[in-house]
Amino acid sequence: MRIPVESETTRPGPIPMKRLLTVLLALVSSSLLLLASTPKGEDQTLQDFKKYYKTYKVTVMRVEAVHALEGVEDPGVIDVLAPILKDCEPEVQRVIVKIFGKFKERPAVDRMLETLKSEKNDIVRSTLLEGLAAGKYPGCAEAITPLLGDKSWPVRRQAIKALAAPGDAAVAEKILPLCDDSEVAVRSDAIDALTAFNSPLVVPKAIVGINDGDRRVRGSSLKALGKIRHADSIEPLIARLAVEDGVLRPEIAEALANLTGNEFGIDAPKWASWWAENKAGYKLPTPDAIAYLRSHRVAKTGGSGFDYSKSGPVVFLGQPTLSKSILFVIDVSGSMEAEITEKDRFSDGEYPSFQRIDIVKTELMRVIERLEANVNFNIIAFATKVDPWKQKLMPANVLNKSAAKDWVKGLYAIGGASKADLATAGLVGSANLEMGKTNTFGALMAALNVKTGKDAPRTGGETKDYRVDVDTIFFLSDGRPTVGDFVDPDDILREVKLVNDLRKVVIHTIAIGEFQKDFMKKIAEQNSGVFVDLGR
Repeated sequence: MRIPVESETTRPGPIPMKRLLTVLLALVSSSLLLLASTPKGEDQTLQDFKKYYKTYKVTVMRVEAVHALEGVEDPGVIDVLAPILKDCEPEVQRVIVKIFGKFKERPAVDRMLETLKSEKNDIVRSTLLEGLAAGKYPGCAEAITPLLGDKSWPVRRQAIKALAAPGDAAVAEKILPLCDDSEVAVRSDAIDALTAFNSPLVVPKAIVGINDGDRRVRGSSLKALGKIRHADSIEPLIARLAVEDGVLRPEIAEALANLTGNEFGIDAPKWASWWAENKAGYKLPTPDAIAYLRSHRVAKTGGSGFDYSKSGPVVFLGQPTLSKSILFVIDVSGSMEAEITEKDRFSDGEYPSFQRIDIVKTELMRVIERLEANVNFNIIAFATKVDPWKQKLMPANVLNKSAAKDWVKGLYAIGGASKADLATAGLVGSANLEMGKTNTFGALMAALNVKTGKDAPRTGGETKDYRVDVDTIFFLSDGRPTVGDFVDPDDILREVKLVNDLRKVVIHTIAIGEFQKDFMKKIAEQNSGVFVDLGR
């Protein structure tokens, strides 16, 4: 068979140069359009998020979807996440704040600032500001400053934090007027921000603030006067010590000691007498002199001088307090039925048994009996569920103390080891094992008067009620969290710190038996409290 060949007459001729350039230009343009419309790896993640996020009906899946955007530097991340904030769960909001605070490139940050200017929703604006604070992004002051005068107090509060976060002390004058804000949380945060800058501008505001009607503002003001030393602070502090009644008295004593080097503790008459003799022409000792005086006192007394954290008529399991508004939070989960192993540490306590629950009940009834009449108190017992004695703090009169002791006497370890035989025999309901788990998160949220679940607070919520009567919590537990909205210790620490940043409640933690020591210790450290290890 003969194979046909292309003849000279049928072979195509050369393509004209003009036409060739036109074809090449079209190919290049098509390639550029294709590249522009085809996202790279991270941009594809953003497209997938837009496509699938609304299909997820479970919170954990929505949280995971938002987490997937971490590291995506496209400004479009702001465009897709900001609208979600209007009605998302608190857990989703927390992750969005994390995303907003981790941008490494400026375009995404600038998009946040643009959105902040145009957005009307308070929750969205507050969360954007929280993200800006988390990222400590510089060069944002111009966009943030106008929000210091916003009608929404959560927006004003987050604006302070976002403005102060980069550490530029030049913004101190912008924050100063908010020390007189109508909202407690804003006043307190403004004073805290100026204190962090070591700004002397805060001194006159803090001198006024130590007489504020709210404990949180007084506490922030005391810390300011103790850190930023000025002779004008001494007399107002001594006057406040004479009338302050409760947990802030050691704070005043510490501020005065840091100003003067004297160690008169909470003895107001002694401070007043010293000041009357030394007021004329008094000059503050230098910081080096203060350090010498205070260290010399410790060396001279062997460390047995006045310790401001170790004072007070109320002492629970080795931890004293001057507080007059106390909440005892007691673990009654199944593991509290176990006996302690270091029995010699409790041999002189005259306890009914060496079970953890009996030791705790005995000590709690003893401290209730010793409460003075001017103390208000309450008790929360918790396992899987949270069970308060009363719905509010009660005065420590003879009737309430008797009722409280009877209530404590009736507590028992729920679903403990003694019930295991019932479960083995198939009587799971009688064993009550499900009710005997450890809901640490639920107990701490109840103690701080925080709603959980679908009613949990979110940044920017105008109706968020952060006012609490209690100023000191004693939290006792023997084990790791096993149930609740949050079980992971890091999650619980984060949530407690978040809500207590507004409430400023002192949380002392007391551990007995087998427990996560670092977890209990961090709860106390992050919330101005003291950790006590009773032993195993």
